[in-house]
Amino acid sequence: MSSAIGQFVIGQSPIGGVLNAQAITTTKRVWGRTYDSSGNPTWVEVTTDSTGSNDAVYLTALAQVIQLQPNESPFYANYGIPAQQSVITQVFPDYYAMQIQALYSAFFASLVISRVPQTNPPVYNVQAVTHNGSILGAEIAT
Repeated sequence: MSSAIGQFVIGQSPIGGVLNAQAITTTKRVWGRTYDSSGNPTWVEVTTDSTGSNDAVYLTALAQVIQLQPNESPFYANYGIPAQQSVITQVFPDYYAMQIQALYSAFFASLVISRVPQTNPPVYNVQAVTHNGSILGAEIAT
């Protein structure tokens, strides 16, 4: 197809050169904290893996969001679960867990966040199925 500004070819940039979807991919990075056997924390970088999958990145970020209090993050003030504030506002913390599940469900084939019964403060069981079929799970305390 031709026009006054040049030719339009599918898969080719209008200013020349072939568009390559592989060249456009970006690496995501987040930091997570792990604990050794004595309870000492260590920060660990979690990045996109060699196949281009960001499942570990999004699961780490999800765990951090569950542990956040609202307004705790300077960038994402509406993220988090207000476990202590729920007593005052009478809004059950599971409502906020449902919002987090809706936010992160786009990054997994399946994502289920459910509260572990009889826990105070609330503990949430996270089960995620990745796009390649792996099942990831964790229990995260607020």
